[in-house]
Order: sequence, then C-alpha cells, then structure tokens
Amino acid sequence: MVSRRTLLVMMATVVVLHRSRTLCAAASAAAAPPATTKQARTPALFVFGDSIVDPGNNNALTTTVRCNFPPYGQDFPGHNATGRFSNGRVPSDIVASRLGIKEHLPAYLGTELSDFDLLTGVSFASGGCGFDPLTAELVSVLTMDNQLDLFKEYKEKLERVASGAHRAADIVSRSLYMVVTGTDDLANTYFTTPFRRDYDLESYIEFVVQCASDFIKKLYGLGARRINIAGAPPIGCVPSQRTNAGGLERECVPLYNQAAVVFNAALEKEIKRLNGSDALPASVLQYIDLYTPLLDMIQRPDAYGFNVTNRGCCGTGVFEVTLTCNRYTAEPCRDPSKFLFWDTYHLTERGYDLLMAQIINRYGV
Repeated sequence: MVSRRTLLVMMATVVVLHRSRTLCAAASAAAAPPATTKQARTPALFVFGDSIVDPGNNNALTTTVRCNFPPYGQDFPGHNATGRFSNGRVPSDIVASRLGIKEHLPAYLGTELSDFDLLTGVSFASGGCGFDPLTAELVSVLTMDNQLDLFKEYKEKLERVASGAHRAADIVSRSLYMVVTGTDDLANTYFTTPFRRDYDLESYIEFVVQCASDFIKKLYGLGARRINIAGAPPIGCVPSQRTNAGGLERECVPLYNQAAVVFNAALEKEIKRLNGSDALPASVLQYIDLYTPLLDMIQRPDAYGFNVTNRGCCGTGVFEVTLTCNRYTAEPCRDPSKFLFWDTYHLTERGYDLLMAQIINRYGV
C-alpha cells in the first residue's frame, strides 16, 4: 500500500508540474506576436469599373445611366436609392464588409466623405463604362482613365487626412483594389452598336484586353500592388441580351457567351503574364472568374433558392433597366429574393450575396 507521506509527495509533484505548464503556456502566449486582423492587413478597399460596383458616382454625371430613384435601393438601409444598380448592396459593399473595413463602400463623386471614408476606401466605378474608352463615351460616363484621375485627386486628400505622405503611401500600397468591367464593351459597344465593327470579334477582344493591361499598369504606377480583376459574366444569359438576341423564347445567346469565354481566357493570360513581372515587381494580381459561378446559378436556380433567372424583378423583367425601371411604370416583384436578377443587367442583393460567397470561398479576400 502507498504510505500517506508518499501520497502527499505525489500530489505535490502534480501541482508543481501543472503550474510549470501553465507558466510556460503563458510565457509562449506573451512572446507570440499579436494576431493580425483582416482590417489591419487591408486598411482600405478601392474599386474601379462599371455598374456592377458603382455605388452612385453616376449621380454626379449628366447621363441616362443612373438609378438614384425607386425602386432601386428598396432593400438598402433606409430604403435609400443611392445610385447602386440593385435593390440593395452591391459586390463592393459585400467585400468591404467581409474585410471588416466598413459595411458600405461609398461613391467618390457627389458624396460628403468623412475622414474615415477617405482612410478606408471608396469606389470610383461608373455604370456604363468599359476598358474600351469608347464604351463610356457613348453614354457620357467616366472612362477608366477618368477614374484613375479621380484616384490621383483622392490621393491628395488622403495625404491631408492621413497626416502625411508616408502614411498615405502605406495605405495605398497595402490596400485591396477591385477592377470590375468589360461586360459593356462586348454587350453594348461591340454587339449592339456599329462603332467597333471595323474589328472582327477576335481583334476587338485583343484590343479590349490590351486596354485592360494598360489600365492595370497605370494603377500599379499610382501605388496599387494587390489588384483583383474580374472577368466577364455569361453575357448571353443576361436578361437584356436574351431579349435582344435570344429569339422568341429568349434563350441564352451562344455567340455572346463564347465571346465572354474567349475574352476571359485572354484576360486571365495577360494578368498571369503581368503578375510579379519585372515591369510590375511586387505586384499581386489575381483574375476572378465570375462566369462559372454565375452560369451555375442561372442553370441550377433550385440549388440556390431562386424561382426566376431569365428575367429581372423590376417590371416585366425583359427590358427594364435604369430609367425604365422606375416606380411609375415598373412595379417590382413581390419577393426579390426569389429572383437572381433585379433588372435586365444587374443582380438582386441576394444574387450578389450568393455569387460573392462563392468567389470569396474560392479566392479569399
């Protein structure tokens, strides 16, 4: 049998060992560097592109490509029609929220921006634009170069708010940049108007990709290092294009989808060529595939809880967009959450939420 004295010694030894382990664990925790939050890693989000990520810049422009009126924004906080081309949030808001930066990414133009907004990022995107400068000029909106000019102006404001050029440059270099455009180049400028028909489709795609490459280089030259560039969606399955070229049954248009596939392949190849190259050292460029997840949502609506994916929620859903999607002539559907598209070009907030969930799961933020 174990004596009382031996038992006491054994219990004391266990206590000492437990205290020793606790002290070691505490020491290790103290020595370890503090966890870095997503907000610390990504101080701000800057967005360039078209109506998919325009939160209201076009409100300040003389253009028909605008939506700062109901029923747009009916599910945005305060039921406010901010100029976002949806019933609620758009992808730039979703990414900003996921990064822990802020819930909504404001427009740079026509907005009273606080110091906090300037420090944490804005969107320069303009609905109706494309990499091809003619695309924006045709509808009197900001070209991608115009958006870069606004970014230059913004950087001067940032220096004042950030109390110096050094901190401002640090914010610019460590932030995330989103570029979302190119759809209107194909859907509108090439397929709908005659103004680029001196190009065959293959040559036009090469031209647009070169414009995209030039934009990325210019953005890098202004201090951006981490840039995500989205490809085109399945253009032929967007409700407006079904109406325009899908026949009586409004089917998806194979030629338009194939054009998006060819464009995306060329754009991805160019991004890979530029990424971390001698011309763009320390760059982190990432191509984002919108085509595959959105096509899956269109083709398998039941898997995502949608009832309708071939027309928009606004009005008849076959032609309404911007000015024709209004409270006087285009009553919205009762439950936008059952529709993938809000109008004939843009997704509902729920559509964007589910799309971005797939993209963030694949690429991170």
